Amino acid sequence: MLFILITVFIDVLGIGIIIPILPELVKDFVGGSTAEAGRWYGIIAATYATTQFFFAPILGSLSDRFGRRPIILLSLFGLGIDYLIQGFAPTIGWLFLGRVIAGVMGASFTTANAYIADVSGPEDRARNFGLMGVAFGLGFIFGPALGGFLGEIHLRLPFFGSAGLALVNWMYGFFVLPESLPPERRGSFSWKKANPAGSLMVLRTYPLVAGLAVAFIFIGLAQRGLEGVWVLYTAYRFGWDEGTNGLSLALVGFMAILVQGGLVRPFVRRFGERRSILFGLLVATFAFLGYGLASDGWMMFAVIVVGALGGVSGPAIQGLIAGTVEPHDQGKIQGAITALMSLTSIFAPLIFAAGLFSYFTSPAAPFDLPGAPFLVGSVLWATSFFILLRLFRRMPAS
Repeated sequence: MLFILITVFIDVLGIGIIIPILPELVKDFVGGSTAEAGRWYGIIAATYATTQFFFAPILGSLSDRFGRRPIILLSLFGLGIDYLIQGFAPTIGWLFLGRVIAGVMGASFTTANAYIADVSGPEDRARNFGLMGVAFGLGFIFGPALGGFLGEIHLRLPFFGSAGLALVNWMYGFFVLPESLPPERRGSFSWKKANPAGSLMVLRTYPLVAGLAVAFIFIGLAQRGLEGVWVLYTAYRFGWDEGTNGLSLALVGFMAILVQGGLVRPFVRRFGERRSILFGLLVATFAFLGYGLASDGWMMFAVIVVGALGGVSGPAIQGLIAGTVEPHDQGKIQGAITALMSLTSIFAPLIFAAGLFSYFTSPAAPFDLPGAPFLVGSVLWATSFFILLRLFRRMPAS
């Protein structure tokens, strides 16, 4: 657990560094238009998600066959190259190339989830996935804050910092990270199951996981929508710069540490995985409503603090999946879930950034409503809540 958590922390730190400045770089490429930047940023994000949709199941299946360690190392090295390409990108076309490479190599989190499932027992699954959330939280505390600081020095500097972190992480994994899946527990590799359609069919083997996957579609659309418009929205609505956006995202990470590091284990132990999931989805529903209706910047920080309680749902979902799936299928199932998230990531930037945000901040809109993406996201979270409520009633824990 220690090895993989440090790996995830460094990985998230590198990603967090570029979050506050990537939309600004796109905006710089398109001449400074907010609406045009939203449109292009959505297209770039969809390109990354499309590539990941096709390759995540392949890499997840390969990790079932050859082990988690080589796949994690491959993805980390690929991320380092991706950041360098984006840092030197002379045109927006080079950004597309960088995101394609990131999509191909974007298996580090998928394989890390399978890694944690390998080394976790029934009694500590939720806790270990909660610690994964702590690693994410630490990365998002320091990453966006550092990215905002570096971005104020030079807009390209955060990319080179992320490249260095990813390559250091690759070296750390090469010399320290042990394998979690012994040869006797590995499965076979099959192109039939490794392609996106085949990997999704594997979900049918586990009916409860298949039901969770349906809710994942709505959850993924809402969450990817938030990620795609956050910087654009806060800059337009409240005039936030890179530094303020970095601090806001750092607060997200800090609250994730408090909730997922200290609250998940007692909460899940007291209420169970299923009730924890439903509670988290309900909190997220109202948090998105708060983001969309906020009239002042301080309200966003208040909603971040309260909305963080929804973070109990993530580890609970992962624990429920890990406890349902056989070891030789963990990589395939995690690859299928990642493929679903990637599928939503294809459409979410187009719907939320290039569509809703771009339209409701343009002169063509009947009224100015930059919070429209968050209001739609709130509806999606509520939909996932009712889907899982019905699923859990139909398939009780007993």
